[in-house]
Parts: sequence; structure tokens; C-alpha cells
Amino acid sequence: KQWYQRRVAITAGESSNMGNIVTVGPHECCIVSGGCCGTQGKSYVIGGWAWAWWCVSQVDKISMRIITLTPTISSVETKEGVALTCSGVAQVCVMKEPQMLEFAAEQFVGKNQADLEDIILQTIEGHFRAILGTMTVEDIYSDREGFAKNVRAIAGPDVSKMGIRIISFVIQNITDNVDYLKSLGVKRAAEVKRDADVGVAKSTAESGIKTSEAEREHMQAKYSCDALIAENKKSYEMKQAEFNQEVNKSKAEAELAYELQAAKENQTIKKEKSTDCDSALIPLL
Repeated sequence: KQWYQRRVAITAGESSNMGNIVTVGPHECCIVSGGCCGTQGKSYVIGGWAWAWWCVSQVDKISMRIITLTPTISSVETKEGVALTCSGVAQVCVMKEPQMLEFAAEQFVGKNQADLEDIILQTIEGHFRAILGTMTVEDIYSDREGFAKNVRAIAGPDVSKMGIRIISFVIQNITDNVDYLKSLGVKRAAEVKRDADVGVAKSTAESGIKTSEAEREHMQAKYSCDALIAENKKSYEMKQAEFNQEVNKSKAEAELAYELQAAKENQTIKKEKSTDCDSALIPLL
């Protein structure tokens, strides 16, 4: 056991005399190139450690943090020849894919952070300027998101060749020296007010039409209801007249039958009286 411990200590001591362990946090990439026996490959480590041989290994580091850039272009003419000054905010970072790390190492190892930011900024500003020249002021003014999307779409492939990803890009400010944007804003405000007035007028007209239609439908319903009431009343009165006629007829027939029966009864009574009188006179004779 003691022999093993001494052997481990000797090995560690020999290793410490042959190289170093290099550690990096999650926000950095350690690039170890070279090595013993003419090694040509590179080792890329993010948030870990790597072994670097003395004298034959080179250690470089690249920041993986998000970089904020403010690309600005001044007095660039649009498609219509109006000179605009535009500024934006871009968030970029080094990509973590192995091939992209290799691209970034080739482009930026040995350069300081300011040089890295300047290279990326100039690339984005170049595309920023080129795209602005293909658009009208109205398109830029009304669709800033579309303008920024075009810049991201066209500048993205170029900076990716350097191992850089554009995380986001937004247009921050647009100005001009001839008050073109101001007049455009006044024109747009007038158009909005005009559209609002037209909308109110249309709404009022439609409301009047709807009211008239509702009133007409109401009157039609009322007239239909009145006609139905009149028809029902007429039918009721006719039925009532028929009923009264039948009642009166029945009364007349009943009265006539009564009178006939009374007349028959009277005749019968008279006959009986006459017979009684004749019977009374016979003995006297």
C-alpha cells in the first residue's frame, strides 16, 4: 500500500512537471492545439478542463458570452433617394457546434474582444446598408420588424461562416435630415383620421339603415298581427251571427210550435164544451 501511494505521488509529480490542467467556466471555450508526436488536432472544451503539454501545446480561450452590438448607418439613401440614418441593436454569440467553434477559432484566436466585435459589427452594418438601399421609406417606416428580419436573414449566413450566430436584431431608431419621416407621420395621421371619420359616417349610415329595417319589420309584424286580429274578429262575428240566427230560429220554431199546440188545445176545449151543452139540452126537449 505504501509502495502504491509513493508511485501515485511520483506519477503526479512527473505529470505536473510535463504540463498543466486548464479549466474554463460555462461562458468560455478552451482551445488546446498541438501536443506530443506532432499532433495536428485541436481540443475544444466548454465548461470543463483540458490537459496542455508544456512547450508543445498552445492554449487559447474564446468567450461564449452574448455580445451586444449597436450597428449604425448614417445618411444612406433608400430606393427613392431619401437619406436615412438608422441604428439597431444586435445580440450575437459564438456557436457551440464543433465545426462552428473551429471557424470561430480560425477567425478570432489571437484577437482581442474589441477586434472581434468590430469585425462582426462591420459585417452586420454592411448588410444593414445594402438592404436599406432596396427599400422605400414607407416600407421601412411601416414595417420595422420586416426590415430587421431581412437584415437577420441576409447577414446571418455570412457571420455564421465566422462561427457567430445572430440571436436577435431590432431596429432602434430611424431619422432623416429633411423631415420626410415627420411629413410621412403627419400624412399617416391624416389618413388615420380620415379613415376614422369615414368609419364613423359608415357606421352611422349602417346604424340608420338597420334602424329603418328594424322599424319596417316591426310595422310589418304589427300590420300582420292587426290583419290576423281583424280576420279572427270577423270570423268570430260571423260565427256569432250564425249562432244567433240558429238561436232565433229555434226560438221562433219553439214559439210557433207552442202557439199551434195552444190553438189545438183551445179547439179541443171548445169542442168538449159544445158537446156538453148539447147533452144538457136533450133532456129538456
